[in-house]
Amino acid sequence: MSLAIIEDLRAIYRNDPAARNIEVFFYAGLHAITIHRFTHLLWNIGLPLIPRILSQLNRFLTGIEIHPGARIGHGFFVDHGMGIVIGETTEIGENCVLFHNVTLGGTGKHKGKRHPTIGKNVFIGTGATILGPVTVGDNVNIGANTFIVMHDVPSNSTVVGSPGVMVRLNNQRVEMKLPRTDESRYL
Repeated sequence: MSLAIIEDLRAIYRNDPAARNIEVFFYAGLHAITIHRFTHLLWNIGLPLIPRILSQLNRFLTGIEIHPGARIGHGFFVDHGMGIVIGETTEIGENCVLFHNVTLGGTGKHKGKRHPTIGKNVFIGTGATILGPVTVGDNVNIGANTFIVMHDVPSNSTVVGSPGVMVRLNNQRVEMKLPRTDESRYL
């Protein structure tokens, strides 16, 4: 757990040009992920009530809601985190960045794995919403206010808009709507 927290601190300096000296210890995103790493540990050893209480306290103090069951890789950075929601079965890879008002949630239509799986080195802009058990590949940029429901996003791509449209894939400009499914009614 301490290695993860060290990597989370490094992520602040790597991703925020305004980060200076010890003031990063006052970042709400750092508080939220540090508390989450502890609640996740408790969740994994089978203590559901204490982690849920602590995660609600975390939400109250930071404005960032992370379910204790969510799995989050090292080097996680939240910038201006108010309004972030990360659901129970969400998985987030290493070195990911989330801005405020991002939702990684469920549609209410799934059992078991109900939330997104986010790859490594993913940037998710302000107000983006990703719902359902979708997979977002590695090295993906998701623009501000992008809305993705039930559509996987390939690695090395950029997606923008509502509904999400892929505009870059493997460093090439493209314009490709994400495929529609029966869950498209949420758009």
